[in-house]
Amino acid sequence: MSEQQRQPRFIFITGGVVSSLGKGIAAASIGRLLVARGLRVGLQKFDPYINVDPGTMSPYQHGEVFVTEDGAETDLDLGHYERFTDANTSRASNVTAGGIYNSVIRRERRGDYLGATVQVVPHITDEIKQRVRLIAETSAVDVVITEIGGTVGDIESLPFLEAIRQFPVD
Repeated sequence: MSEQQRQPRFIFITGGVVSSLGKGIAAASIGRLLVARGLRVGLQKFDPYINVDPGTMSPYQHGEVFVTEDGAETDLDLGHYERFTDANTSRASNVTAGGIYNSVIRRERRGDYLGATVQVVPHITDEIKQRVRLIAETSAVDVVITEIGGTVGDIESLPFLEAIRQFPVD
C-alpha cells in the first residue's frame, strides 16, 4: 500500500473511576513518542459535559481554557498536546457532549433524519465517530490520539465509550 493510501491508526485514552489522573499528559506524551519515531500525529479531546465548549465554565471548577490558533476556547489539555508534539490544534480538536447533541438536534430540526426517532444509539454515537474520523480526514496524519475526558462511571461518558467500542467494527 502506498504512503498516500495508508489508513491512519487510532488510539483512545480513557480513565478509570477517578478524574484528573493525567490522561491529557499521557496522551500528549504518547504523541511525543510517536512524533519522535517520525509519525504524524493528530490529537483531540472529547469531554462528556453538556456545555458546548469550556469558554463559559468556571476556571476554578474546570481549569483554564486554551485558545487555539483559530480562536476556539478549548480544554487546557490541547495546550499540552501542542507543546508536546509541536502540532497545531483547532476547534475540531475539542469536542463536547453539548456540541455533539447540538449538532444532532440541528440536523433533526432540518429534517435530515426523515422523521426517524433520534436516539443516543445510533445518532449520537455516529456523530461521535464522525468527529473522531474528522481529524484523520482533514489532516495528513498517521495516528489520531483521542482522549475521552471524565470518568468511565459518569453516565455522560456512556455514549463516548459506546462509540469507541463500535469504532473498530465500522
